Amino acid sequence: MLMPLAFGAVIGAVMGLTGAGGGILAVPALVVGLGFSMQEAAPIALLSVAVAAWIGTAQALSAGHARYRAATVMALAGLPLSGLGALLAHELPQRALMLVFAAIMFVSAGRALLQRRQAASGAPARPARLDPATGRFVWTRPTLTTIAGIGALTGFMTGLLGVGGGFVMVPTLRRFTPLTMHGVVGTSLMVQALVASGTVTVALARGAALPWSQGLVFTSGTVAGLVAGRLLNRRWSAARLETAFTVLVVVVALLMVGKALAL
Repeated sequence: MLMPLAFGAVIGAVMGLTGAGGGILAVPALVVGLGFSMQEAAPIALLSVAVAAWIGTAQALSAGHARYRAATVMALAGLPLSGLGALLAHELPQRALMLVFAAIMFVSAGRALLQRRQAASGAPARPARLDPATGRFVWTRPTLTTIAGIGALTGFMTGLLGVGGGFVMVPTLRRFTPLTMHGVVGTSLMVQALVASGTVTVALARGAALPWSQGLVFTSGTVAGLVAGRLLNRRWSAARLETAFTVLVVVVALLMVGKALAL
């Protein structure tokens, strides 16, 4: 039981630091480190992400970092598509699912690097807008479309890959909205809490099996790690958080490719 606890603690810490990485690291940890299949790992990963993300959300709301209206819109757009993603996941072979997972991680890391270069040369135009006085979103049609689109993509990836969707939300929110990195992290955690909870509930209602003993140990580690990660998040700069996220995604993607090719 020590291995699931240790893996969970590391994943929770990454989740608290970056607002992403919880599910994107939980699934590989369960598959590569603990020997689960992708289909078996998904509900455990989502359970741990949901519980930890709710705790992170409470901390982010108290600090004023989470944009709860935007998070609600993204969750409402994403939940219907999470079921479609879950159905597709059961139709794909194990190797294909793992390679899709790794490919999306590489794309996510590449986009994060590209955005840092663009930021150095000047801020790109963003369709979503914030009110300079309040820091809240101005709900124009482009803003609503952008936020809902990010939520829909997040929901589909949550169902397909058994992840919270933070690795999709963090780079897309950074690219298409003017939120700071700390605002992105807080909002991302709230969406993950809502979408992961809904997806787990639907999966259990459909009769999905969940190894509760290992799942609860893994989740306990994730919660402990997340609390520590959120404390560090307040001390680290946005640039440092982005670098940590990108490096971790690339490393985990390489591990997933190696595992897939070894099948």
